Amino acid sequence: MSAAASKPNEGAITPPVHLEFIQNQLENPGSSAAAATEIEEYHRALFLHHHAAEWEQARQMAQTHSERLAFLVGQLKDTELSLSKRPGLVPVMIDGREDTAPSPPWNAWELVMFALCCLGIACLIAFGVSNISFNLLESGFVTFRENPIRAYLWTALLPVGALAIKVGWDCLQDRRSRDRYLWFCLAAGILGVLVWIAAYATVYPTLSKGINDQIASLTVFDAPSTSGAAPRGLNFAGAKWIDVVTVAGQAIAEIFLSAVLGMYLTNLYARHRPVRLAVDPATAQLNQERTKLEESVAQERLRLGEANGAITKLENQLTALLAYGKSLFHRETARRQDQTQKRQIILEQLSDHVRHHLDSADPENHLAENSSGSPSYRGNGT
Repeated sequence: MSAAASKPNEGAITPPVHLEFIQNQLENPGSSAAAATEIEEYHRALFLHHHAAEWEQARQMAQTHSERLAFLVGQLKDTELSLSKRPGLVPVMIDGREDTAPSPPWNAWELVMFALCCLGIACLIAFGVSNISFNLLESGFVTFRENPIRAYLWTALLPVGALAIKVGWDCLQDRRSRDRYLWFCLAAGILGVLVWIAAYATVYPTLSKGINDQIASLTVFDAPSTSGAAPRGLNFAGAKWIDVVTVAGQAIAEIFLSAVLGMYLTNLYARHRPVRLAVDPATAQLNQERTKLEESVAQERLRLGEANGAITKLENQLTALLAYGKSLFHRETARRQDQTQKRQIILEQLSDHVRHHLDSADPENHLAENSSGSPSYRGNGT
């Protein structure tokens, strides 16, 4: 009879041990060693009949993953070798040449000039914003007198304009174009200063006059005016042209001079900045490839482990099945030996019992024979 179950669970060993085959082998005459070998071969063949396809599939998967893992490991070693031969950082190209020359150290004069330029930029921006905002507040417009914050918002164009001029200089790549741009801005700033000085000198030509001279120059009569024409020295909005030129010259000078000071700070820092290095593009690409290869190697190791685990599981199932079959064979052999010994003991006991009865019955038979033969002997003697 087979010990197969109708619905074996996941932990059961399939196929089960064939008990009927073991019993048949015990019935056949022969040595127990040959029977054990035949039982082992039979159950091995039975197991492979059920799991040969699964076993071969797991073996092929393990071989495939092993070959792919060896290929990926070889590629990973080649990538690491290429990374070891390449530098991680390379110098940056500045003005068509590699930035490899060391920068000179800072000296006291350059540090002082750097600090003065920073202070000058802050002062120009602060004074320009303050002067124009105060002029707007003193102009008498209701929108500025009721909301002084609007005057400061209007003056925000000065620092933004200076920054825009500096950004335009930064966008230039050619050294000669940068120099021309810087000299143009410097000329515009100096021109604004000269215009402001000229306008200031025109508005205030009599700084040496005393109080008495100022009082003597006053008059109580109005100056004659020409009807239908704008007063002399005023624009269409009623403002004096000299005031317009003064404010415009001051604003232009502050904007361009702030930008020029920013350009000088950039050049000064560029002479003493550290050497700039960048990541080598080939090194970055090799690093990405190494990362991908490491992930692929890890995945292949997991898949190879799963395939080897399936093979090991099947091997252990086969080993357990053969061991269980051997144990049943030995149990059946021992049970049959016990039965044979019991039968032999019973037969011996039966033979001893029969012999004992026969032995006890022999004297009575002899006495009966003697008693039957004695009268005839007497008669013959008479």
